[in-house]
Amino acid sequence: MIDELDSQRALLGAAVLGLTLMLAVVVRRVTITVLDRGDSDRHTGRVVGRLASVVVVVAGTVYALELAGLQVGPMLGALGIGGIALAFAAQDILSNFVAGILLQVRRPFRVGDEIASGDFEGRVEDVNLRSVRLRTYDGVTVYLPNAEVLQSAISNYTKTPLNRTAIAVGVAYDSDLERVRSIILSACDDVSEVVADPPPEAWVESFGDSSINIEVRYWHAADIASRWRARNDVALAVKRAFDEAGVTIPFPQRTLWFGPGSTTLRVEDGQQEG
Repeated sequence: MIDELDSQRALLGAAVLGLTLMLAVVVRRVTITVLDRGDSDRHTGRVVGRLASVVVVVAGTVYALELAGLQVGPMLGALGIGGIALAFAAQDILSNFVAGILLQVRRPFRVGDEIASGDFEGRVEDVNLRSVRLRTYDGVTVYLPNAEVLQSAISNYTKTPLNRTAIAVGVAYDSDLERVRSIILSACDDVSEVVADPPPEAWVESFGDSSINIEVRYWHAADIASRWRARNDVALAVKRAFDEAGVTIPFPQRTLWFGPGSTTLRVEDGQQEG
Protein backbone atom coordinates (compact mmCIF):
# COMPACT_ATOMS: atom_id res chain seq x y z
CA MET A 1 0.00 0.00 0.00
CA ILE A 2 2.83 2.35 0.88
CA ASP A 3 4.67 1.52 -2.34
CA GLU A 4 1.50 2.17 -4.32
CA LEU A 5 1.05 5.52 -2.58
CA ASP A 6 4.65 6.47 -3.31
CA SER A 7 4.16 5.53 -6.94
CA GLN A 8 1.09 7.72 -7.18
CA ARG A 9 2.97 10.62 -5.63
CA ALA A 10 5.84 10.14 -8.03
CA LEU A 11 3.47 10.07 -11.02
CA LEU A 12 1.68 13.16 -9.75
CA GLY A 13 4.98 14.96 -9.27
CA ALA A 14 6.11 13.99 -12.76
CA ALA A 15 2.81 15.19 -14.21
CA VAL A 16 3.11 18.52 -12.41
CA LEU A 17 6.70 18.87 -13.61
CA GLY A 18 5.62 18.21 -17.19
CA LEU A 19 2.81 20.75 -16.92
CA THR A 20 5.28 23.22 -15.40
CA LEU A 21 7.60 22.95 -18.39
CA MET A 22 4.70 23.47 -20.80
CA LEU A 23 3.46 26.42 -18.73
CA ALA A 24 6.95 27.95 -18.81
CA VAL A 25 6.95 27.79 -22.61
CA VAL A 26 3.47 29.37 -22.78
CA VAL A 27 4.44 32.14 -20.32
CA ARG A 28 7.57 32.91 -22.32
CA ARG A 29 5.70 33.11 -25.64
CA VAL A 30 2.87 35.20 -24.21
CA THR A 31 5.35 37.61 -22.59
CA ILE A 32 7.20 38.03 -25.87
CA THR A 33 3.95 38.63 -27.76
CA VAL A 34 2.64 41.19 -25.26
CA LEU A 35 5.85 43.15 -24.62
CA ASP A 36 7.29 43.07 -28.13
CA ARG A 37 4.07 43.95 -29.93
CA GLY A 38 4.94 46.64 -32.46
CA ASP A 39 8.58 46.62 -31.35
CA SER A 40 11.01 46.11 -34.21
CA ASP A 41 13.95 44.85 -32.14
CA ARG A 42 11.88 42.27 -30.17
CA HIS A 43 14.25 41.98 -27.21
CA THR A 44 12.48 43.23 -24.11
CA GLY A 45 9.91 40.46 -24.27
CA ARG A 46 12.59 37.84 -24.87
CA VAL A 47 14.57 38.85 -21.82
CA VAL A 48 11.54 39.17 -19.53
CA GLY A 49 10.07 35.99 -20.99
CA ARG A 50 13.21 34.01 -20.22
CA LEU A 51 13.24 35.31 -16.67
CA ALA A 52 9.53 34.54 -16.16
CA SER A 53 9.94 31.02 -17.55
CA VAL A 54 12.83 30.34 -15.18
CA VAL A 55 10.71 31.48 -12.22
CA VAL A 56 7.85 29.22 -13.33
CA VAL A 57 10.17 26.22 -13.74
CA VAL A 58 11.78 26.72 -10.32
CA ALA A 59 8.44 27.15 -8.52
CA GLY A 60 6.86 24.23 -10.37
CA THR A 61 9.83 21.95 -9.71
CA VAL A 62 9.71 22.68 -5.97
CA TYR A 63 5.98 21.95 -5.91
CA ALA A 64 6.42 18.76 -7.93
CA LEU A 65 9.09 17.51 -5.53
CA GLU A 66 6.81 18.16 -2.58
CA LEU A 67 3.98 16.22 -4.26
CA ALA A 68 6.40 13.36 -4.88
CA GLY A 69 7.02 13.14 -1.16
CA LEU A 70 10.55 14.53 -1.10
CA GLN A 71 11.67 16.76 1.76
CA VAL A 72 12.20 20.07 0.00
CA GLY A 73 12.95 22.15 3.12
CA PRO A 74 16.43 20.72 3.85
CA MET A 75 17.25 20.87 0.15
CA LEU A 76 16.28 24.52 -0.03
CA GLY A 77 18.36 25.25 3.05
CA ALA A 78 21.38 23.62 1.49
CA LEU A 79 20.74 25.40 -1.79
CA GLY A 80 20.42 28.69 0.10
CA ILE A 81 23.82 28.30 1.72
CA GLY A 82 25.32 27.14 -1.54
CA GLY A 83 23.60 29.98 -3.36
CA ILE A 84 25.26 32.56 -1.12
CA ALA A 85 28.67 31.06 -1.81
CA LEU A 86 27.86 30.89 -5.51
CA ALA A 87 26.70 34.51 -5.53
CA PHE A 88 30.07 35.67 -4.15
CA ALA A 89 31.89 33.56 -6.70
CA ALA A 90 29.77 34.82 -9.60
CA GLN A 91 29.44 38.52 -8.82
CA ASP A 92 30.36 39.56 -12.36
CA ILE A 93 27.77 37.23 -13.89
CA LEU A 94 25.07 38.47 -11.52
CA SER A 95 25.97 42.13 -12.09
CA ASN A 96 25.74 41.63 -15.85
CA PHE A 97 22.42 39.84 -15.38
CA VAL A 98 20.94 42.71 -13.35
CA ALA A 99 22.44 45.28 -15.72
CA GLY A 100 20.86 43.45 -18.67
CA ILE A 101 17.43 43.73 -17.06
CA LEU A 102 17.97 47.43 -16.32
CA LEU A 103 19.05 48.05 -19.92
CA GLN A 104 15.81 46.47 -21.11
CA VAL A 105 13.77 48.58 -18.71
CA ARG A 106 15.52 51.89 -19.35
CA ARG A 107 15.97 51.28 -23.11
CA PRO A 108 18.81 53.74 -23.81
CA PHE A 109 19.17 52.03 -27.19
CA ARG A 110 17.60 49.33 -29.33
CA VAL A 111 18.87 46.76 -31.77
CA GLY A 112 19.91 48.59 -34.92
CA ASP A 113 20.85 51.83 -33.13
CA GLU A 114 24.34 53.24 -33.64
CA ILE A 115 25.92 53.99 -30.27
CA ALA A 116 29.19 54.75 -28.54
CA SER A 117 30.00 53.13 -25.20
CA GLY A 118 33.43 53.41 -23.64
CA ASP A 119 36.03 53.12 -26.37
CA PHE A 120 33.73 51.42 -28.88
CA GLU A 121 31.35 52.72 -31.53
CA GLY A 122 29.09 50.71 -33.78
CA ARG A 123 25.67 49.28 -34.51
CA VAL A 124 23.85 47.26 -31.82
CA GLU A 125 23.18 43.73 -33.08
CA ASP A 126 21.94 42.03 -29.93
CA VAL A 127 21.13 42.69 -26.27
CA ASN A 128 20.86 39.77 -23.88
CA LEU A 129 21.20 39.14 -20.16
CA ARG A 130 24.99 38.96 -20.34
CA SER A 131 26.29 41.35 -22.96
CA VAL A 132 25.62 43.83 -25.74
CA ARG A 133 26.84 42.69 -29.16
CA LEU A 134 28.18 45.60 -31.18
CA ARG A 135 29.35 45.62 -34.78
CA THR A 136 31.96 48.35 -35.11
CA TYR A 137 32.42 50.43 -38.24
CA ASP A 138 35.56 48.40 -38.98
CA GLY A 139 33.40 45.26 -39.25
CA VAL A 140 34.57 43.83 -35.90
CA THR A 141 32.07 42.17 -33.54
CA VAL A 142 32.54 43.32 -29.94
CA TYR A 143 30.79 41.88 -26.89
CA LEU A 144 30.39 44.53 -24.18
CA PRO A 145 29.47 43.33 -20.67
CA ASN A 146 26.13 44.79 -19.63
CA ALA A 147 27.52 46.14 -16.36
CA GLU A 148 30.21 48.13 -18.19
CA VAL A 149 27.70 49.52 -20.68
CA LEU A 150 25.33 50.58 -17.90
CA GLN A 151 28.11 52.27 -15.92
CA SER A 152 29.58 54.10 -18.93
CA ALA A 153 28.29 57.12 -20.78
CA ILE A 154 26.15 56.00 -23.73
CA SER A 155 25.93 58.12 -26.87
CA ASN A 156 23.02 57.10 -29.07
CA TYR A 157 23.58 58.60 -32.52
CA THR A 158 20.29 57.39 -33.97
CA LYS A 159 17.96 58.18 -31.06
CA THR A 160 17.04 61.41 -32.85
CA PRO A 161 16.59 61.75 -36.62
CA LEU A 162 19.22 64.49 -37.05
CA ASN A 163 22.70 65.21 -35.69
CA ARG A 164 24.84 68.33 -35.96
CA THR A 165 28.48 68.31 -37.02
CA ALA A 166 30.99 71.17 -37.00
CA ILE A 167 34.21 71.65 -38.95
CA ALA A 168 36.68 74.52 -38.63
CA VAL A 169 38.16 76.43 -41.54
CA GLY A 170 40.74 79.21 -41.43
CA VAL A 171 40.91 82.24 -43.75
CA ALA A 172 43.50 84.97 -44.20
CA TYR A 173 43.38 88.04 -41.97
CA ASP A 174 42.68 90.35 -44.90
CA SER A 175 39.51 88.40 -45.87
CA ASP A 176 36.07 90.00 -45.89
CA LEU A 177 34.46 87.89 -43.16
CA GLU A 178 30.87 88.62 -44.11
CA ARG A 179 31.60 87.60 -47.68
CA VAL A 180 33.40 84.48 -46.45
CA ARG A 181 30.41 83.50 -44.30
CA SER A 182 28.09 83.97 -47.26
CA ILE A 183 30.30 81.78 -49.47
CA ILE A 184 30.39 79.02 -46.82
CA LEU A 185 26.62 79.01 -46.34
CA SER A 186 26.02 78.91 -50.10
CA ALA A 187 28.44 75.99 -50.39
CA CYS A 188 26.62 74.10 -47.63
CA ASP A 189 23.28 74.67 -49.35
CA ASP A 190 24.60 72.78 -52.40
CA VAL A 191 25.47 69.65 -50.37
CA SER A 192 22.71 67.04 -50.58
CA GLU A 193 23.59 65.44 -47.23
CA VAL A 194 23.04 68.75 -45.39
CA VAL A 195 19.41 69.39 -44.39
CA ALA A 196 17.84 72.79 -44.91
CA ASP A 197 16.03 72.90 -41.54
CA PRO A 198 17.78 73.64 -39.23
CA PRO A 199 19.88 75.70 -41.64
CA PRO A 200 23.71 75.63 -41.76
CA GLU A 201 25.62 78.19 -39.72
CA ALA A 202 29.04 79.81 -40.02
CA TRP A 203 30.44 81.69 -37.03
CA VAL A 204 33.76 83.43 -36.46
CA GLU A 205 35.32 81.34 -33.71
CA SER A 206 38.77 82.71 -32.93
CA PHE A 207 41.77 84.69 -34.13
CA GLY A 208 44.52 82.15 -34.67
CA ASP A 209 48.26 82.61 -35.20
CA SER A 210 47.97 82.53 -38.99
CA SER A 211 44.26 82.71 -39.74
CA ILE A 212 40.83 83.76 -38.59
CA ASN A 213 39.05 80.54 -37.73
CA ILE A 214 35.41 80.02 -38.68
CA GLU A 215 33.28 77.16 -37.38
CA VAL A 216 30.89 75.66 -39.92
CA ARG A 217 27.88 73.92 -38.35
CA TYR A 218 25.36 71.87 -40.28
CA TRP A 219 22.73 69.18 -39.66
CA HIS A 220 22.49 65.79 -41.34
CA ALA A 221 20.91 62.35 -40.95
CA ALA A 222 21.83 60.68 -37.68
CA ASP A 223 23.66 57.57 -38.94
CA ILE A 224 27.45 57.55 -39.04
CA ALA A 225 27.65 56.98 -42.80
CA SER A 226 25.67 60.17 -43.39
CA ARG A 227 27.90 61.98 -40.89
CA TRP A 228 31.06 61.17 -42.81
CA ARG A 229 29.53 61.77 -46.24
CA ALA A 230 28.26 65.17 -45.12
CA ARG A 231 31.61 66.07 -43.57
CA ASN A 232 33.48 65.14 -46.74
CA ASP A 233 31.05 66.88 -49.09
CA VAL A 234 30.95 70.07 -47.01
CA ALA A 235 34.75 70.25 -46.90
CA LEU A 236 34.99 69.74 -50.66
CA ALA A 237 32.24 72.27 -51.38
CA VAL A 238 33.80 74.96 -49.13
CA LYS A 239 37.27 74.46 -50.63
CA ARG A 240 35.89 74.60 -54.17
CA ALA A 241 33.89 77.75 -53.38
CA PHE A 242 36.95 79.41 -51.79
CA ASP A 243 39.05 78.64 -54.86
CA GLU A 244 36.44 80.12 -57.18
CA ALA A 245 36.05 83.24 -55.02
CA GLY A 246 39.77 83.74 -54.44
CA VAL A 247 39.54 83.26 -50.66
CA THR A 248 42.87 82.15 -49.18
CA ILE A 249 43.26 79.39 -46.60
CA PRO A 250 46.68 80.38 -45.20
CA PHE A 251 49.53 78.09 -44.24
CA PRO A 252 50.90 78.39 -40.69
CA GLN A 253 53.21 81.43 -40.56
CA ARG A 254 55.86 82.69 -38.14
CA THR A 255 57.32 86.19 -37.96
CA LEU A 256 60.91 86.47 -36.72
CA TRP A 257 62.03 89.71 -35.10
CA PHE A 258 65.68 90.20 -34.16
CA GLY A 259 65.36 93.36 -32.14
CA PRO A 260 66.84 96.83 -32.70
CA GLY A 261 70.25 96.89 -34.37
CA SER A 262 70.37 93.10 -34.99
CA THR A 263 70.21 91.74 -38.53
CA THR A 264 72.05 88.42 -38.09
CA LEU A 265 70.41 85.01 -38.15
CA ARG A 266 72.49 82.18 -36.69
CA VAL A 267 71.93 78.81 -38.32
CA GLU A 268 72.51 75.46 -36.57
CA ASP A 269 75.65 74.56 -38.60
CA GLY A 270 77.33 77.82 -37.61
CA GLN A 271 76.84 79.63 -40.92
CA GLN A 272 75.66 83.20 -40.77
CA GLU A 273 73.26 84.99 -43.06
CA GLY A 274 72.89 88.74 -42.85
